[in-house]
Amino acid sequence: MPFARSNNIELCYETTGDPADPAMLLIHGVGEQLLGWPDGFCELLAARGFHVIRFDNRDVGLSTWFDELGDVDLNRLLAGDLSTARYRFSDLVADTAGLLDTLDLPRVHLVGASMGGGIAQQLAIDSPERVASLASIMSTTSDPAVGGTSLDNPAAAVPVPGADREAAIAAEVALYRLIGSPGLETADEELARRAAAKYDRAFHPAGTFRQIAANATAEDRTEDLRAVDVPTVVIHGDSDPLVGVSGGRATAEAVPGAELLVIPGMGHDLPEAAWTRIADAIAANATRA
Repeated sequence: MPFARSNNIELCYETTGDPADPAMLLIHGVGEQLLGWPDGFCELLAARGFHVIRFDNRDVGLSTWFDELGDVDLNRLLAGDLSTARYRFSDLVADTAGLLDTLDLPRVHLVGASMGGGIAQQLAIDSPERVASLASIMSTTSDPAVGGTSLDNPAAAVPVPGADREAAIAAEVALYRLIGSPGLETADEELARRAAAKYDRAFHPAGTFRQIAANATAEDRTEDLRAVDVPTVVIHGDSDPLVGVSGGRATAEAVPGAELLVIPGMGHDLPEAAWTRIADAIAANATRA
């Protein structure tokens, strides 16, 4: 896999499709490696005429880890204390902007999921000339009044440090049963296959905790989003227990002219049964550029 130097770190990335086609950068969320964008989904986007680029954010996958900065105190973080955050949301945004520089991509279609949706939104705010179109999936504006979780115990959505391979895979399957799509379910066998691939590639819970803390430092983007003037589609599941659909609705309301697609039965994942619908919406929005 190729690596790109960005913001003084190394980011691992992969591409799908014809490099001559318009570039589309996929940005994922907390703890997700580039594998969180399944091969088949990337191929659907490439078949619609895009050169698809997916990458590992800092501290996950094969990109630079930050273990030397120390751990996050999760209990203090859940209580609203950000003092143990080891880097900021703005660092993740800078990483992504630097990746565009290194890959010599002056203008791209941005697709972000969960925290990645927030990163994509911030890039559209900061550098609109670099964003051909914006797709924000299962994300929010970082306004604490919207997009709240309906989970009784949000801590259940974090990985288990020190888990062996079998326990880590089982925990990942349980997580996606908890936050995934109740109306568009993925078979346990497929969830286990994906979890095993992620574990075998790079199991790094400490990085996930640091990303959770970094995401918590993001400021409310609502007012800034009102100035975004690029074709935008907001995609959200009506059954998302981790980031409530109100987060998606608020994003679509903030961005002038944004289209909102609410998918029945979809939770906080990318269920294969919805891939075509999601890819079609992203591609249709990109053609508006």
